[in-house]
Amino acid sequence: MTAPEHFHESDPTGLQTLERFEKARNFNRWLYDTIAPWCKGHILETGSGIGNISTFFLQQQFQLTVSDLRSEYLVLLQQKFGHYPNLAGIVSIDLVDPVFDTRYAAHLQQYDTIVALNVIEHIENAPQAIQNCKKLLRTGGNLVILVPAYRFLYNPFDEELGHYTRYTAHSLRQLLQSQHLEVIHQQYFNVAGIPGWFFNGTVLRKRLIPDTQLQLFNKLIPVIRLADTITFHSIGLSVIGIARKTD
Repeated sequence: MTAPEHFHESDPTGLQTLERFEKARNFNRWLYDTIAPWCKGHILETGSGIGNISTFFLQQQFQLTVSDLRSEYLVLLQQKFGHYPNLAGIVSIDLVDPVFDTRYAAHLQQYDTIVALNVIEHIENAPQAIQNCKKLLRTGGNLVILVPAYRFLYNPFDEELGHYTRYTAHSLRQLLQSQHLEVIHQQYFNVAGIPGWFFNGTVLRKRLIPDTQLQLFNKLIPVIRLADTITFHSIGLSVIGIARKTD
């Protein structure tokens, strides 16, 4: 498989970040609950990492195929989820592979939902990635995207994690519509995370999310969720877009 430019097989910072979020189960559950209404049928989760969200899909009996570019993550996914009867597969799919249609012919139009959480911001040619996601969907299928929000929040956290950019609801909608997908839902997510991200990353110039702060944040999720409701999901550290393949 051809890895995208700037891809590194070993990603110590990314793995450490995923391991810290693995312990933040309340946060992961909140994210899952937010996107679950838009998920159906056979789901392909791209950029599954170490399976922090995958576990909820499998526990809720969705048919799930997990995917990641890093072989170390694929091994961990097999170890964690190989025993689930509703795990349909563990695969490596490069969303910007130059011979995508040929290499992944067996996957074209095979999925009812594609989930890409914190994936697209890692890809320089985002339109190509979205186009290829569309190819993997059956007609009527949903593409569920979550990306980091607001360019002014770009800081050393983003640099260390390999983010090319951050989005707004408007720019994410434009990206999805550029590939002739019907945007059926959008919202911002996690408004309470903005101050911590800005202070630690922009002011203190840290390059890794502090574990103690993340665990405190995780304990406060019931209150933090309420903040999103009060602000009508109109601002947040991330932005979610749900798009449907209609043709």
